Amino acid sequence: MDRKRASRRRFLALAGATGIAGMAGCMEQFNSMMGNKNKDNNNNNNNNNKSNSTDGSSIPGLVDGVPPLETELNSRKQYGQPGKSLDDFSNLENWTVVQGTGEADSDIVFDGEQSFKLQSNGSENITVEKSLQGEDLTDTDLSFAVRTTTPMQITINVRIVDQFGNQKVYSLRNISYRMPDVGWFRSSPGVFTQSSVEPSLDYLDRLEIRVLHSKPKAEVWIDDLRAHKTADTGYVMLSWDDGWTDYYETAAPLHDEYGFSSVQAVIPRRVEQAGGGYMSLSQVQERQEKGDQIVVHGTHKPIHELEDEATIAEHFKRDKEWFIQNELEGANYIVHPHNSFDKTSLKQAANYHYCGGFNQAGNVNTTSVYGFDPLVLPRTIGNDLEISKRCIDLAAQYNQCTILNFHRFDANNTMSADDYESLLKYINDTDIEVITFDDLWKLRASGR
Repeated sequence: MDRKRASRRRFLALAGATGIAGMAGCMEQFNSMMGNKNKDNNNNNNNNNKSNSTDGSSIPGLVDGVPPLETELNSRKQYGQPGKSLDDFSNLENWTVVQGTGEADSDIVFDGEQSFKLQSNGSENITVEKSLQGEDLTDTDLSFAVRTTTPMQITINVRIVDQFGNQKVYSLRNISYRMPDVGWFRSSPGVFTQSSVEPSLDYLDRLEIRVLHSKPKAEVWIDDLRAHKTADTGYVMLSWDDGWTDYYETAAPLHDEYGFSSVQAVIPRRVEQAGGGYMSLSQVQERQEKGDQIVVHGTHKPIHELEDEATIAEHFKRDKEWFIQNELEGANYIVHPHNSFDKTSLKQAANYHYCGGFNQAGNVNTTSVYGFDPLVLPRTIGNDLEISKRCIDLAAQYNQCTILNFHRFDANNTMSADDYESLLKYINDTDIEVITFDDLWKLRASGR
């Protein structure tokens, strides 16, 4: 199969993106709009998730060339509630607590009057379940809003079981949200495993939410469980961080051979220095011309450690300005430095970026393409060839997206050069599409 990926300019031309229609400024706060008095409602949605076009011509952020400094809208608000509601948690009588504790919380909510607060009794895991009899989830993915005060070393599984005991498990493998400034985000995890017999999704028994952790305790809020259509194919994004010459000298020729674009998240000050193993500006621009997408990595320290909101806002502004000044066209997208983000930084990031992440894990950590939080995507560390191949297999099988992350070949978070060449060949031989942020954002904002 010919998998040559078009350059960003060609992709946008094919998508008809040169006629982008402007969309008015920031959306009003959900609390103000609805008169909601809840103490911690970070959703702020207008529930308008539909795009007027499927060809990209009305999707904000898809531009031919260098983007403007500020976003047209807050993508997390505009696209905060995809698909249709499956459970708003207004009636917890439908839920059974199997392990741990679960209760309604009317003070901390994503949407509506209450959320489902889950806690462990010490180090035990948490399991709650509800009946799905009468539901048909054929060709359907799920998403939910989640908030936790115990991030890191925590996994949230959604397990679908049919009336014969066959199961499918969707898994968010880790949460990188930083303490103490925690807030809500939407997760739409991909399939992690399935029983040997495929479950009958039109003859279901129950849905389970399981919180697995290796901490002294776990505390998680779940809200706004939603259903949306599964994509028509599977996708993979190959994401390289920091701008090392390892990519330019070794990986890039392989990408060119296969016609695969990558996503490059470069650090401005390293590019300016043009030494010490980092690509120069001319090399970065050359890779853009060959079809790679160059996105913001920016200030290379954990964003949540910056002093205050004004300082964080200035960093986002200054970082994107550098990309614009140097005609790097992927500046509408961001890879949070050190996978570090919190409630305040996400609020500011949305003023300058439409899509990014990540919640990063060492195991399979995929996503649906129509339900994820635009600025809190998941990805998998690309240090193990077999795990990376399993990511590819699952994304292809279940029409989901896997994002694989690399740095340099002598680092412990990146597979060897030989293994990487094997991975690209494996991708080329698999029925899966290699994409960039432009492609993924177009899918997410299409409103399917």
